[in-house]
Amino acid sequence: MKEVYVKKILIVVGTIFFTLFVLAPVIWMLFVSLTKDLGFLQGGGVNLTLSNYVNIISNKNLHMLDYLKNSIIISTTVSFLVIIIAGFGAYAITRFNFPGKFTIPLMMLAISIFPQISIAGYLFKIESNLRLINTYPALIFPYTAWTAPLALWILISYFSQIPRELDEAALVDGASRKNILLKIIFPLSTPGLISAFLIVFIACINELLFALLLTTDYRAQTISVGITLFQGLHGEIPWGELMASASLVTVPLIILTLFLQKYIISGLTRGGVKG
Repeated sequence: MKEVYVKKILIVVGTIFFTLFVLAPVIWMLFVSLTKDLGFLQGGGVNLTLSNYVNIISNKNLHMLDYLKNSIIISTTVSFLVIIIAGFGAYAITRFNFPGKFTIPLMMLAISIFPQISIAGYLFKIESNLRLINTYPALIFPYTAWTAPLALWILISYFSQIPRELDEAALVDGASRKNILLKIIFPLSTPGLISAFLIVFIACINELLFALLLTTDYRAQTISVGITLFQGLHGEIPWGELMASASLVTVPLIILTLFLQKYIISGLTRGGVKG
């Protein structure tokens, strides 16, 4: 009995420790974003205020809302494109037999893990020649290629659990392959689609290297670039406003993830269990 109690205590203590370890940076970010200055670190009083949020939203010279708008448009567009491309690819791989059926996903995954910096120069040159620099397509195209392999693997593992008998029955009834995918496979794969969509969306929101390299001003730069360049706009680090900008992006993503966590867990784990 003593070992059982010790085990329970260790589990509780470990859970509390890791929870605090994960939440501490977020709590600190929110706390600093609500303070007027960092004088409390030197023993001064704590002045809680929303002025940092008001400043970054109302100050048009910071362009934070423009950065946020660009991030949402680019990330949403890429997520939808990736889901469509990966959906058709996963359906073909799980339903048809053709040469390279297993090699293609492995090659895509291998290419996707190449360091971004290794292709940054070539990508910049290509997009410069096409005059895409500082436009939405300048980020949409590389983001789509960069995140498609991950979504493809998620959907392959999910589609493989859907019985092929459903396809055969639909074909007998006269349905086309496109209709089978859109009206049968996609609805049955909602958790997998949601998890892939959200993972791609968050990856695009957080990406910095391509966004910093392929855009030049607020008309196309994303929120990650806007936060990175925040220091240069002031000559000093306005920690309160900087943390408020980070919170403006991070907190909605955390809430969205918590709201959709059951779909994400189902989408990521169902493909790993047969039957």
